[in-house]
Amino acid sequence: MKQSIVHIAIVVRDYDEAIDFYVRKLGFTLLEDTYQEEQDKRWVLVAPPNSNGTALLLAKASKPQQEPFIGNQAGGRVFLFLSTDDFWRDYQSMVAKGIVFVRVPKQAEYGIVAVFQDLYGNLWDLVQFSSPS
Repeated sequence: MKQSIVHIAIVVRDYDEAIDFYVRKLGFTLLEDTYQEEQDKRWVLVAPPNSNGTALLLAKASKPQQEPFIGNQAGGRVFLFLSTDDFWRDYQSMVAKGIVFVRVPKQAEYGIVAVFQDLYGNLWDLVQFSSPS
């Protein structure tokens, strides 16, 4: 059996502001933005450049009970992990674009890591894993 997680939904306040953040500030690629008339919503997928893994589905809160989860998808824990092949390149670029880091870079046994917030406050790790020895 072969299975994989292809999309992770992240609840957003507004499609366009979320696309702007993920594409302009994080440098992600907009994979799809399709209006679904029957549900009156958009199917918006973004992913890191040159990625062939999981994509984020930007899902606009459509019910009042979903709104409190915008920016708090994981109860204040790190929610997503962005792996990079050059930590300092991406860290410096993100800082220059106004990305807020809530934990400074540190060397860990598995690599170098820092924690940043997305536009709504969800926490992410930016991580460059150490090469296996």
